[in-house]
Amino acid sequence: MQLIHDLNIDFVSNRRKFFLVPIILLIALAAAYIVKGGPNYSIDFTGGIMMQISFEQPIEMQTVRQVVDGAGINSFELQKSDDMYIIRAKYDIGSQAKFESDINNAFEQNFDNNKMTIEKMEFVGPVVGEYLTKQALYAFLFAFLGMVVYVAFRFKSSLWGVASIVGIIHDVVLSFGFLVLVGKEVDITVIAAMLTVAGYSINDTIVLFDRMRENLRIHIKDDFAIVINKSINSVLLRSIVTSVTVFIVACALFFWGGEVIHTFAYIMVIGTVLGVYSSIFVCVPLVYEYDTRKKIRSKLAAKTNRK
Repeated sequence: MQLIHDLNIDFVSNRRKFFLVPIILLIALAAAYIVKGGPNYSIDFTGGIMMQISFEQPIEMQTVRQVVDGAGINSFELQKSDDMYIIRAKYDIGSQAKFESDINNAFEQNFDNNKMTIEKMEFVGPVVGEYLTKQALYAFLFAFLGMVVYVAFRFKSSLWGVASIVGIIHDVVLSFGFLVLVGKEVDITVIAAMLTVAGYSINDTIVLFDRMRENLRIHIKDDFAIVINKSINSVLLRSIVTSVTVFIVACALFFWGGEVIHTFAYIMVIGTVLGVYSSIFVCVPLVYEYDTRKKIRSKLAAKTNRK
């Protein structure tokens, strides 16, 4: 079923206007990054204290979260394993006694008839954070290399592979900027979300590149700009429908998915929009811009050789 017929939008002629949007966003988010003093890293990257607690009577996880938050511990993670609750918070090693005291006082005030027992308490050093940081960087590096090699091999052009990576970097950097803007914590879930956004973005770009390759074979005599516009217009509806579907699911997770998946959903909401934008308004225009400048340089070189 086609909802829109015979689209004929001139994307190529307006490419430089579309380039301004990510540039403006990047400047604004860079300013926010400086003002906020950088990302708000979680215990995964900074180190902190891990406490394992249990109760005599069953208690809801959301209730435990509210009590810990009410104790003035704003930066923490909560997990449940059987009847145990694991609290991980960004506290310095010197504040371990205060942390234990704050937790004890908070639960005694709220659950005086339900005794809490601290089963285990230990310090998580920054060495773990350094290891996770390196692993995250390796994950992005190998993912990017794998994608650029795949695209270059599939479309027999390293230029197309590099353009696709620029689009992914566009999505990841801006998504991270929006994360810093609202002050959300950067943890392992964020890394997973970023890689998901990268995968979604490259998928949309490959679909568009594939249509360009087909049209280049069919419309051999047409100008490259005409082929690009035909390709984008032909897959535009597909991109919109797919993106809106993912966007709706991400919004549902963001509003009703709960605290644990909130940050992941937030990045997916932003990344879905950025992924479509980068495929249509960044990757493809970059290919056209380079191809045009290459032809101009070739003509100038030819004229120089004749003289």
